[in-house]
Amino acid sequence: MQSSMDEKIRAIFNEMAVYKDFKKSSFFLSLSLPAFMRDWLLRKFEDTDGNYDINRIRDFTRKFMPSRDEWTSIKNRIILEGERVKILTKISADIDIKTQEISFELPAFSLGFKDTYISPETWRKYSGELSAGREIWGVIELGYRFPEGKSQGKIELVSFSPFCPYTVSAEYYREARKEFTVYEWEDLLLGAIDYNAAGYVDEEQKLSMLTRLLPFIEKRLNMIELAPKGTGKSYVFGNVSRYGWLSSGGIMTRAKMFYDLSRSREGLITGYDFVVLDEVQTITFSNTDEMRAALKGYLEQGNFTVGGYKGVSDAGVVLCGNIAIEAMTREGANMFAGLPKVFHESALIERFHGFLKGWNIPRMNDDLKIHGWALNSEYFGSVMHELRSDITYRGIVDELIAVPKGADTRDTEAVKRISTAYLKLLFPHVKTANDITAYDFRRYCLDRAIDMRGMIRTQAGILDAEYRNKPMPIFGVRS
Repeated sequence: MQSSMDEKIRAIFNEMAVYKDFKKSSFFLSLSLPAFMRDWLLRKFEDTDGNYDINRIRDFTRKFMPSRDEWTSIKNRIILEGERVKILTKISADIDIKTQEISFELPAFSLGFKDTYISPETWRKYSGELSAGREIWGVIELGYRFPEGKSQGKIELVSFSPFCPYTVSAEYYREARKEFTVYEWEDLLLGAIDYNAAGYVDEEQKLSMLTRLLPFIEKRLNMIELAPKGTGKSYVFGNVSRYGWLSSGGIMTRAKMFYDLSRSREGLITGYDFVVLDEVQTITFSNTDEMRAALKGYLEQGNFTVGGYKGVSDAGVVLCGNIAIEAMTREGANMFAGLPKVFHESALIERFHGFLKGWNIPRMNDDLKIHGWALNSEYFGSVMHELRSDITYRGIVDELIAVPKGADTRDTEAVKRISTAYLKLLFPHVKTANDITAYDFRRYCLDRAIDMRGMIRTQAGILDAEYRNKPMPIFGVRS
């Protein structure tokens, strides 16, 4: 039986609503698909009652979404049997500066640039789509360029169709928000990222979870989240949006993050809306001083310089790590003690805008798994991506927040940036300062921003005496 909220979501969002029941859909777990791709499949194959035929989905994925284990078979079809093969996957294109040769890589199959080729004709036809981001989801058609003279044989991109299943109307999304109370909207947002709102004990838990979405919706919002294990950090940052990048453990270099001089290639920071360093306590930085300097410059101004190359990006940087129970509960504890040495400097930590208290988010359990009608994750991720570029929300925040004299510039910018992100997330229908009450703005935007920034200030003070005994500015709401 549908709940009134289910009926409301279906009536207002129509085709952008899908039925999700992850207590029963273990089939999708075996596919290892991100949420935005899974919801696209659900929408494609569900009937009007939310039922789907597993066999049809299985047949589709087998044909167009092969696993890495099937790559040898695909190469056989392309290279030895002369077939052209279409698959739905991620692709990244690159242009060699020295030779002007265009190539691509398929991360899902570990196919690198040196073994691939895009002809000038094909590039002219699809360059707009292929250069729209660092990695693009799409249906690619692969063929083979046979060896000729000194040219080696390579797998060739024959055609490309971008994975763009919806025409996203941010304006429709804004108007739809007017039909929901703020409490209903919180529940809708949780469903969009696969969580069951009824599984949370109070609104604070819900809002803490939704805070993870702030870098999805606001440009260059830099956050730190430390939380107990099992609270779903990796899932939200790595599965909800195709516009983000999640890096877990391993070695991180300045070349990978910002710019690779040897390959003349921009790093992760330029190709995504946000870059998340997950399990940050396990990441090794090849050169601590080099990475710290690069991060400090980027977090402050959104640009970076490597050698003679100067780059600019709007991507937010998010640090995610686990934290011991004693650090959560003991006053004055250094929460960054377990993080890599690069983050043991107050001047770097202070450049992050806010700290998310991950211990306010419950450990994942079956009660938190969505089962009902919800927004399609792909649609929701696309809307958040669109809203990043809307500057009207920042104008409203500038109008509403009263900044005290002598307020530190970094504190002011951090509070305004976080408040703007909350406004976009929870009140996207607001078009002027008069469209939101002072109470709602303070409760859901400003106070939460002040608290997140205050945690950064507190931890900077623990690392460095210079930052101690400097209270946060007292921001207010203009009447």
